[in-house]
Amino acid sequence: MGEVVIVDAVRSIMGRGKSGGALSGLHPADLLGGVLTGLVDRARLDPGLVDDVLVGCVNQSGEQSATPGRQAWLSAGYPEHVPSVTIERKCGSGQQALDFALWGVAAGAYDIAIAAGVESMSRVPMGSAAMGRDPQGPGVRRRYPDLVSQGVAAELVADRWDLSRAQLDEYSARSHELAAGTADSGGFDNEIVPLTVDDQTRSTDESIRRGTTAEKLAGLAPVFGTDIHRERYPELDWKVTAGNSSQITDGASALLVMSEDKAKALGLRPRARVVASAVVGSDPVMMLTGPIDATRKALSRAGLGVHDLDVVEVNEAFASVPLMWQEEFGVKSDRLNPAGGAIALGHPLGASGCRLMTTMINQLEQRGGRYGLQTMCEAGGMANATIIELIN
Repeated sequence: MGEVVIVDAVRSIMGRGKSGGALSGLHPADLLGGVLTGLVDRARLDPGLVDDVLVGCVNQSGEQSATPGRQAWLSAGYPEHVPSVTIERKCGSGQQALDFALWGVAAGAYDIAIAAGVESMSRVPMGSAAMGRDPQGPGVRRRYPDLVSQGVAAELVADRWDLSRAQLDEYSARSHELAAGTADSGGFDNEIVPLTVDDQTRSTDESIRRGTTAEKLAGLAPVFGTDIHRERYPELDWKVTAGNSSQITDGASALLVMSEDKAKALGLRPRARVVASAVVGSDPVMMLTGPIDATRKALSRAGLGVHDLDVVEVNEAFASVPLMWQEEFGVKSDRLNPAGGAIALGHPLGASGCRLMTTMINQLEQRGGRYGLQTMCEAGGMANATIIELIN
């Protein structure tokens, strides 16, 4: 990567992705525009120096169809000569935007880039980009006749790794407890950009459900075991619920990336550098297992072992995913998603990759750690992994 650094990282609050949610009154361009403003203002950066704005976004339809990063940049009032591009690698879109930004700086194509992500799931519902059409096509379906939804894939993962319903619910209650504790202690304050929505300032995550317990979650019914799926998989003990899955959420996040020399010239103090990254494909039926191979590949490239990692962020698409990852690598629970994850904070698809990185940088700083790893499972059977080193 050369001397490429992350100077700063910010995010919006996580708002419930439904009508009346805390961020549902903001157009996606204004949502991301407010976060970009927060990032640029914190760095006291001349926005005209930015070479490109790379934005992860999954559902590129409706209000997110016109290169949302470009609209967000213009909404923020910034110079017209700065372009933007949209990146879509499902749940890893924001993380891939960061990789592309880093590579662009390392290659000398950019001096300064912004990697970001946005998803307004209240205004552009999940799956709306497909408009009822089949995105796989007959060739893929002939090759993989057993393709299932991500929820069913989460059930298959839970079954293969012998994860019980109690384990899923206990993990999910832990996510809310950790997120609530982090919020109450001010642990998210440095990463959240307050936004004004309908004359109200929004600076606190709306998604955290305080008082969530495994006992309460145990009362929720599984949601993916339809008759056709139960017929196909009679051996499954259906256990994935709304309570042990990620929340549908509105949100945006952004990171400022540049060369170390450029940061010094501008008088900016870098916060982290990327040591290694990796992307892999995996079985499109199981779909959610890619973080295992992506982690191994990134660790190998970095010359590190899991024992070197001080913080690990495994996206909580479903509770079975981080638990599967932990079974494979044996990382202690206090290092895995230590501020909670998408079960408590939500999963605004295209924004989640940058949101997890933002939270991980802050957690490393607060814990006095050095190395952090972030990995995301992705629809279609893919995964990203990125290892960073904190700069003291």
